[in-house]
Amino acid sequence: MASSSNNPPLAPRYGLGRASGPSGAPATFTTPAAPYGSSAKTQQRLEAERLERERKVREERERLEQAGQNSLAELSEEQREEITEAFNLFDLDKDQYIDYHELKVAMRALGFDLPKQEILSILQTHGVQAAPPAQPTSSKAKQAAQQAYRAPPRLLLPFQTFQTLMAQRILSRDPTEEIIRAFDLFDEGGKGRITLQDLRRVARELGEGLQEEELVAMIEEFDMDGDSAISREEFINICLG
Repeated sequence: MASSSNNPPLAPRYGLGRASGPSGAPATFTTPAAPYGSSAKTQQRLEAERLERERKVREERERLEQAGQNSLAELSEEQREEITEAFNLFDLDKDQYIDYHELKVAMRALGFDLPKQEILSILQTHGVQAAPPAQPTSSKAKQAAQQAYRAPPRLLLPFQTFQTLMAQRILSRDPTEEIIRAFDLFDEGGKGRITLQDLRRVARELGEGLQEEELVAMIEEFDMDGDSAISREEFINICLG
């Protein structure tokens, strides 16, 4: 029988054929490191993309503001006053900013009844973030909970932006729509026609000292079908000439 001393030593279990390290210990293998600087390059790329997005948003906002200023110059003095009055009426705290609800009713007062999504889109494009309200002193646990949950920022629309946006909308509005809106102001109760009584009421509200004979003459001049009233179609024809 051959002596066991003549046989080569058995390799350690689970280490057959494994190269040894400096002290005879099994060599270790590590995952190759990522190329040097790849993380920095990714950060640079993301930062460049963010700056480019901000530049495009800034340029688009400046373009819209310039277009709005041009539109504002085309309005009549009466139309500019109407925009200012609508804003001031619903700027309840008089800080020259309005929030979502105030913007919605101010636009409705000017004849623009927009759905919720369009109002939000205006604020997201042109609004500015409101300053967060001051938090009362509270326990550390409560402060930590407040920091963990942050409500979405509240967006406000400045007066100048409201002015320019409304100017653009007024100029792009169909003149017939403006005429119908004026007709509705005369037509109390939505009868579909302006009567002598309607003219009396409007003259009184505007402080116009018109005589009864003058009001009757206005009805007779524009009443084409002889019903002693001015219909919507007759009113539109009067305004369009």
